[in-house]
Amino acid sequence: MLDIKWIRENQQALAEALEKRGQSADSARSIVADLIARDEARRTHLTKLQDTQARQNAASKEIGKAMGAKDLALAEKLKGEVAELKAFVQSGEATGRELDRALTEALAVVPNVPLDDVPVGKDENDNIEIRRFGDPRQGEGLKEHFELGEALGFMDFERAAKLSGSRFTVLTGKLARLERALGQFMLDLHTSEHGYTEVVAPLLVRDEALFGTGQLPKFEEDLFFTPHGDGRLGLIPTSEVPMTNLVREEIVGAEKLPLRFTALTPCFRSEAGSAGRDTRGMLRQHQFYKVELVSITDAETALSEHERMTECAETVLKRLGIPYRTVVLCTGDMGFGARRTYDIEAWLPGQNTYREISSCSVCGDFQARRMNARYRGADGKPQYLHTLNGSGVAVGRALIAVMENYQNDDGSISVPDVLRPYMGGVTRIEAA
Repeated sequence: MLDIKWIRENQQALAEALEKRGQSADSARSIVADLIARDEARRTHLTKLQDTQARQNAASKEIGKAMGAKDLALAEKLKGEVAELKAFVQSGEATGRELDRALTEALAVVPNVPLDDVPVGKDENDNIEIRRFGDPRQGEGLKEHFELGEALGFMDFERAAKLSGSRFTVLTGKLARLERALGQFMLDLHTSEHGYTEVVAPLLVRDEALFGTGQLPKFEEDLFFTPHGDGRLGLIPTSEVPMTNLVREEIVGAEKLPLRFTALTPCFRSEAGSAGRDTRGMLRQHQFYKVELVSITDAETALSEHERMTECAETVLKRLGIPYRTVVLCTGDMGFGARRTYDIEAWLPGQNTYREISSCSVCGDFQARRMNARYRGADGKPQYLHTLNGSGVAVGRALIAVMENYQNDDGSISVPDVLRPYMGGVTRIEAA
């Protein structure tokens, strides 16, 4: 969430940022004007309420003086005034809460402000490649993962559809073990070499947690919910949600920063708006596994932490021997809460293209304001933390990348060297 004080002082800058994110000039100005109007109404009411409370306190003291001077008429008059002031204060406090709520709701759907170095563009076609690794495998007869998996007998979409509908997959045998091996390999790498602390956190979270990381209210249709008591709990779309919220409503000691967390969890997404996209195979699923990286730090180190996190995610693909490219997302393709995002795209020979396998974003204090998560700066005053998140990496898509890049002419799949210890020494996956 953006700071309303910053918005008051930088109205033109916010309007320009919204335009970069795809709003028309008129729409951007209208959004900013609405925020300013809501804030002015709130501040004007607060001033009036404070003045009324001050007068109520003063009149109450004057009653005592009037009683002491035996001026009963004045005392009665003051009592009547105090009663009116008290009634206004009571109703005014309720009005103030409503004005606060209305401003918060308006702020909650305003996206973060991109960093100055983020390229301006409309969509993924305007993203800019910044580096590559490996030599993409190309040639005739290379198959997609679902062709390989079904032929091997370890990937079943038909039975998954009977169980749950579209966008689900059943993995069995050595492909199931390969997916598990990938997740374990990533966790071991990030915890033993990259300094992340492994977390096992709830997969069901409250609305407040989803609000804190920006999924609510704007992206409610992308989430799954289950009834719980008199309310509901949301299935996590990513473990970014519980891990980032570990510091919600806390003041963290500066000496503990940066905090670095990682988790391997299932993730659940409704994929709203993706009808017709990637309907075959397991590229876009309602349920999938992902190793997530979360960093919580201060303003001074957030940008360097972003580079470090991206390098950690890239290391996964380097160790697996998967060619990839890293791109910086343009303003029109960047996520709601991000100030800058790097996407890592793995090469998929079966599709003869690069596909996103990790997104690493720096969010500034955008999420921390929503969570009221702070630390004490050098001056001892609480300041909002800065948060980052990234995939380290998506396990299902890593499985796809391994299958397609390590496929053999006979339809078998070679197991990358780094995964063989997790596979009990198996070097090749062959038909059941």
